[in-house]
Formats: sequence, C-alpha cells, structure tokens
Amino acid sequence: MCEHFIARAATPFRLDELWPFTERLERYGIAGFGWGAAWIGADGRLHSHRDVRAFLDDPEGRARVGAMKTRAALVHLRRPSKLSTLALPDTQPFDDPAGRFSFSHNGDLKSYRPLRVAYLQQGRIHGKADTEVGARWLEDAWRDDTSAGELLSALHDRFGGEANLAVLAADGTSHHYAGNDENPVFAFRSGAIGVVSTGIYSLDRSFFRFVAPSATERRLIRLGTTASLESDGGVRHAKAPGTGSISAGAG
Repeated sequence: MCEHFIARAATPFRLDELWPFTERLERYGIAGFGWGAAWIGADGRLHSHRDVRAFLDDPEGRARVGAMKTRAALVHLRRPSKLSTLALPDTQPFDDPAGRFSFSHNGDLKSYRPLRVAYLQQGRIHGKADTEVGARWLEDAWRDDTSAGELLSALHDRFGGEANLAVLAADGTSHHYAGNDENPVFAFRSGAIGVVSTGIYSLDRSFFRFVAPSATERRLIRLGTTASLESDGGVRHAKAPGTGSISAGAG
C-alpha cells in the first residue's frame, strides 16, 4: 500500500527540504514502486511530476522537482496492491484536467468497477488502478461552493473501502482525509513546514521514531476526519459535515 503527504508553509520553501523525510517514508513504508509530486509554482498554478521508478531511483526527477520553490505540495510514494498496475498512467498523484486540483490516495476503493466501466466508455480512464476512478469522480463532484473536506468525505462514502485521501487545490489549500484504519494519519511540523502524512502502517507510532524523528507539534488525525493545512502550515482538524447532497456520476 502507498504512502503520501501534504505540506504547506507561510513562506516559500524548496521541495528538497522534504527529501530526507520522503526517503525515509519510502524506505520504511516499503513504497518504492513509483512516485509523484504536485506543487504550486511561482506562477500560481499547479505543476506535477510522476515517474514509475522509486523516488530514490529517479535522481533527475528528484533534483528537478527538489529545486522548485513552493508554499504547498503533495507527494505520493507508490506500493500497489496489484503489481499489474505498475505503469505511468497509474502513478499518482492524478491531476484534474481543468487544473483545479491534484489527488492521491492510499489503501483501496471498494465499489469502483461500475463507474470505471462508464468512465472507460467516455475515454476518461487510461490505467488500471482504482485511484483513477476516484479522481474522475472528484472531477465531476468538484464545486467551488463545497469544501474539499466535504468532497473527500463524500468520495470515501461513495466508494467505501479503506482509503486515506489527499488533495492539493489550485488555490494552495491542502487537505488529507483519514479513512484507512490500518495506516494512521499524523500531522506535525518539520521546521516551518506543516505536514500531514500517512504513517507507514505502524499503529504503534514508530513513524516518528524512524521517519520523522525531529517532528514537532505531533498529533494523530482521527479516523473519518479531514486535516487541512492553513496558510501558515498550521492544522485545522475537523469532521466533515453531512455530505448526502454531494453526488457525481458518469453520465
């Protein structure tokens, strides 16, 4: 299963400030089956990089992406439940074609097959992974008057399964929904950077011992809630309100 994290800070930071943490997350999360990153560039737009190689096996990508300065980012490290999905179209995060957000997930989405068939008929599916189906649903459900926290909660309710969900929106807001009870989600600070990350499937909090030993302001994100990073990297942790009115289809 995959690992991923969102990061945000009040002032721009180089992404490679997070690379030592990312290396440890990949190592201890056994997630070296592809990686990707999305970030807000100096032009104020979403940019991304994806590679089928492990983070440590992509030195060119690490160097290029690491040199970028940003205030908000999303990084995904892949460990697929099905090795048949080891291909670039299945590598995360997934970018919204309209440029509104970038999306990733850890775990599994359960009831995705009917929508996969419908999206495939529309020419909107390019890989084999369940995450892509969730990304297409989010494209259809995305609304300016609905919070990302509500949308992530609605996505989890729609598909079921055990899934942690992360979104980096084009306005720089960053959100992480905790929905996988086997892989806890933790929030903390790495220097001035606020981070919300999956926890290497370690229920005993060994995450902080091995992956983020210098982390401060540590906290566990409750299952079924969304942690959103404020503009200064602080964590706003709230249970999403009722989402019964949110729907999206393939037709």
